[in-house]
Amino acid sequence: MTMQDALQDTCEILADCLPKRKLRVYEAGGGSTSWLPADVLARSDIVVVDIDERQLEHNGYAQQKILGNIESCTFPPASFDLIVCFNVIEHLKSPPAAIERFSEALRPGGLLLIGAPNPRSLSGIVTRFTPHAFHVWYYRAVLKKLDAGHPGQPPFHVVYHPIVAPDALLSYCRKLGLDAVYRVDCRSDRDKTAMRSRPWLAAGLRAITATMNLIFLGTRNFGHSDYRVILQKPINSRFAPLGESNSSRCDDATTPRVVNAT
Repeated sequence: MTMQDALQDTCEILADCLPKRKLRVYEAGGGSTSWLPADVLARSDIVVVDIDERQLEHNGYAQQKILGNIESCTFPPASFDLIVCFNVIEHLKSPPAAIERFSEALRPGGLLLIGAPNPRSLSGIVTRFTPHAFHVWYYRAVLKKLDAGHPGQPPFHVVYHPIVAPDALLSYCRKLGLDAVYRVDCRSDRDKTAMRSRPWLAAGLRAITATMNLIFLGTRNFGHSDYRVILQKPINSRFAPLGESNSSRCDDATTPRVVNAT
């Protein structure tokens, strides 16, 4: 399955499972681009939290933009119908801290969508065991992204905490009481253009992937570089009353602040 197929599946599941009303959505590390389906985006009140002020300044769709760290920013219990964390947890030093806060902020029946690279894939292994300078070189030399590595531009430093592996992530979320609704492992489309112009490189990567799959007797597909999971907070989940508070807070030294709220 390609990333485009996975995105279509994800959109269909969100359309089926989300309430048919105005939604409150939290995009964790959302930056300037949303992965939400257009119909969901159109009926959502969106809060974006990101550590990069440049990304927030270029965000034109969120009603509230907060400069802060998703590992420490908290919201009142039962604040959101949907939380989206897309291509972010691989960069975090403590993804469990962020996911615990997501679980607390979800309304009963609410959904958590997480997308990330798979650290156990071929590309994930290469990323884990090569220096960041190599990633910058690859973006510039192979992907022809000449601004790669500049402030606010990918590639960003990758941590790959053990919980980022999809099986470990699902196991941890179960301990928090979140039920898995959907999971898919997929091939990345990120390098498609570069591979098309360098058939020798594409052939070499396919050969390496096939060899590794053979060595592991097909128990792992090293070509599935990314995954998507959707988790749901049970309807009968207990949570503290909302009270009158509707503010976020941050437990570290960096106080979150609103950036260009609309």
